[in-house]
Amino acid sequence: MDLHTIALMAAGAIGSVTAVVHGVLTERLMVPPIDSALLKDKRSGRVIRQLVPMLLHYSTVSWFLSGVLLIVAALWFPPDAKLATALIVGGHFLYGAIGNAWATRGRHPGWMLMAVAVGLIAYGLSH
Repeated sequence: MDLHTIALMAAGAIGSVTAVVHGVLTERLMVPPIDSALLKDKRSGRVIRQLVPMLLHYSTVSWFLSGVLLIVAALWFPPDAKLATALIVGGHFLYGAIGNAWATRGRHPGWMLMAVAVGLIAYGLSH
């Protein structure tokens, strides 16, 4: 196993762990106040209150699965499939890093972790 493979695996691990922390923080800090606000708004019903947490966790699930897929690709995929997977996951993580940095004005470690993962993906593909 060379350093490029290890870099891809590390990027996947960073993405997946960041996703889990993101999910826990979302569930604890964002879902309750939004649910409370939706309960007060008579226009929103049960379906909307059930849908909102799922939509908030969509990025969490997506980042987690992307990280796992990147680890699997680094270990077992042929070179072309590894390249395609790393480019897709790298784009996905880059979007998350930019969006997080913009939304939090850089005061949140999530964008930094995703940026590190993107850098590791770039290194992993550089040979």
